[in-house]
Amino acid sequence: MKAIIVGGGIGGLTAAAAFHQRGWRVEVLERAPEFTEIGAGVSIQPNGLRALDTLGLGDLLRSGGLSDPPAGIRRANGGWLIRNDIDGLKRRFGQWVTVHRAALIDLLRAAVPAEALRPGTAVHQVRPDGTVRHSGGTSTADLVVGADGVHSVTRRSLWPHLPGPRYVGYTTWRFIAPPQPVEGSVESWGRGERFGHVPMPDGRVYCYLLANAPIGSRIHLVRLRERFAHWHGPIPALLNTADADAVLQHDTYELPELPAYVSGQVAVLGDAAHAMTPNLGQGACQALEDAVTLAAAADTLGVRAGLEEYDRVRRPRTQMITRRSRQAGAPAHWTSPPLTALRDVALPLLPTSLFNRSITPAYTWTP
Repeated sequence: MKAIIVGGGIGGLTAAAAFHQRGWRVEVLERAPEFTEIGAGVSIQPNGLRALDTLGLGDLLRSGGLSDPPAGIRRANGGWLIRNDIDGLKRRFGQWVTVHRAALIDLLRAAVPAEALRPGTAVHQVRPDGTVRHSGGTSTADLVVGADGVHSVTRRSLWPHLPGPRYVGYTTWRFIAPPQPVEGSVESWGRGERFGHVPMPDGRVYCYLLANAPIGSRIHLVRLRERFAHWHGPIPALLNTADADAVLQHDTYELPELPAYVSGQVAVLGDAAHAMTPNLGQGACQALEDAVTLAAAADTLGVRAGLEEYDRVRRPRTQMITRRSRQAGAPAHWTSPPLTALRDVALPLLPTSLFNRSITPAYTWTP
């Protein structure tokens, strides 16, 4: 049996590793000239680690990147809006890991035969019969996996009349700051903007910022330093030590709900199927879940029945998490002073059990 994977990011390489371990021949078509990741940090939550455990890779990632769960959410002035029981989260759900995205890509790439990797290959069309037209010619397989991101060629080929990704109204910056002390994984909310920092095991700090902005806006680091200069520490210090050339900015999209994740002998996964806002930090984790579930279903049940099972299991879950992610971040992007004042008063009064109920479905997934 052969699987073609379109896209060599986290979801695509995980799918390739999963099918390879089950004895399938795999071919990974990646548009970029090499299999790497220019992004910043990534936090893999307990459910994502359990997906990697099915491939024997979870402990390898844990060995270099153990981190604590999110400590909570602060106001711009430093006051707590939500404060989590870190030890309780670890006892209940398991461990978190924070690494550079490139480290995760390297781990996954090493689990795939080198001869299966085809960088510098642009895919032009994917057909339901398992045919893929690309810059190197045409390939065919028993199963094709579209793991080619939010602007997926695979998805457009299969469902050309469905709406594409929609801009959610805010843009995102990411960077890794030099080593410095921070109090843990904390996100801080203002009016229409927020800042998050996550300590990495080597002392560096993964930082991300989100702010309301017209689509296509490009805002330089100098402007960000001015914008957050009066926020609580260590936010100004983190921005002041950032390297302008290493700050990545991307507009934030999510994908309207698809009516199916499969067509013929083709399945889509990760952002190609359910691009979501980063508010729950579940984008990479859901791609990991998708990949190992798809490989297990197709190998155990056969391609046709396996694809049906993959769609039955994964579509409701990922679309639910997409909705929850959108809702979780919405109050951070309110701009009305009365509404944000009400938010800042109300959130500290909410019971911890409410927060726990909102995250439990994401963290408790098992293969």
